[in-house]
Amino acid sequence: MILSIFLGVLVLLFAIGIPAAFSLGLTSLIVTVYERGIDGIPYTILAQRMVYGVNSFPLLAIPFFILAGKIMNTGGITDRIYDFAHRLTGHLRGGLGQVNIAASIIFSGMSGSAVADAVGVGQIEIRAMRQANYPDDFSVGVTAASATIGPVIPPSIPLIIYAVVANVSATALLIAGILPGLLMGALLMALVAYQARRRNLPVEKWQGLAALYRSFLRALPPLMTPAIIIGGMMTGVFTPTEAAAVAAVYALVIAMLVYREISFAGLVRVLRETMRETAIIMIIVAAAALYGWLLVFTQLPQQLVGLVDGLGLDPVMLLLAINIFLLVMGLFMETNAAITIFTPMLLPLAVAAGVDPVHFGIIMVLNLMIGLLTPPVGMVLFAVAKVADVPINRAIVAIAPYYVPLIVSLLLVTYFPSITMVLPNLLLR
Repeated sequence: MILSIFLGVLVLLFAIGIPAAFSLGLTSLIVTVYERGIDGIPYTILAQRMVYGVNSFPLLAIPFFILAGKIMNTGGITDRIYDFAHRLTGHLRGGLGQVNIAASIIFSGMSGSAVADAVGVGQIEIRAMRQANYPDDFSVGVTAASATIGPVIPPSIPLIIYAVVANVSATALLIAGILPGLLMGALLMALVAYQARRRNLPVEKWQGLAALYRSFLRALPPLMTPAIIIGGMMTGVFTPTEAAAVAAVYALVIAMLVYREISFAGLVRVLRETMRETAIIMIIVAAAALYGWLLVFTQLPQQLVGLVDGLGLDPVMLLLAINIFLLVMGLFMETNAAITIFTPMLLPLAVAAGVDPVHFGIIMVLNLMIGLLTPPVGMVLFAVAKVADVPINRAIVAIAPYYVPLIVSLLLVTYFPSITMVLPNLLLR
């Protein structure tokens, strides 16, 4: 009964359009009333659990990563990244489709947000592909799919939230996402090459090493961001939280002092947008922290572990069941809310099956990235449809073929743990 309340009420509230934070809070309140009665609601404890949920040092990385992404989108940095990706991969089969994916891989090492990628680089990509007479459905599909790489390759806001909830090393998680993110990019590029051949899409001429070198020099300052972030964490110079602050300051220096494309008024606007988005995420995290605490308080995770043990599922089938569950939940739930809700519920099942918590974090984020492309709550789906000014139903059809490489990436990462764990094991001994 308690499981049906925890999940049934929450899914119902999401389905009727109640915002994530309020859905989580109302579900938690209903569970409390069910357990203790209307007169026994411990308001003080509930408030304390919400405050405790956001009282975490690693969560400070979130506003800094958001700020860094917004500065790059408004400070001329994305244009230089796109130009470099264009010179690097524009001559490959698929032309601007390959450029699209390469730019997303590069930008993902700076922003940590799929929506920031879709809105920032996506505007440049779709405009360039339309000017080159690429079909809109192709442009929309590849732009949306490539944006999901952003939160997998470090930095990553969802991985930071998972690290806090699961109490695992944020550094290990961020480094573990590098190879899965590159795998996603490689499989997407293979699909683009196939579609380009089938549709006879244009292929650009190779501009030569001189043009590539000039473009590299123009983009060198922002291209140094991933090296600074990953190198600093690997060498222990700073923590992931401090890395986020370094990335934000570095982006600010590039945009205001090197490229001089952000004014003081523009910086104030960026800071306001960052504060607004941070507040939204933190409210969700606070409400989800209360929800997760109630899960543990009612011993639901232990009950689920016992139930699954009784079913006798082997690790292969258990991971398949978890993937299907997360894919379905991704249809209805915002990524950060889903991580804070389902990590306390599903992580004990995965650990009992012998899955490393770091590996499981990558599996969870990959699932939820696919959810960003699915209605009714797919934020990247809606963002790209808005940027491209196409109807949602047309965007859904355009994205459909790209589920294949993303699902293949998910299965490979799920059942071949070395893809995820080789870098953390090698670099963080």
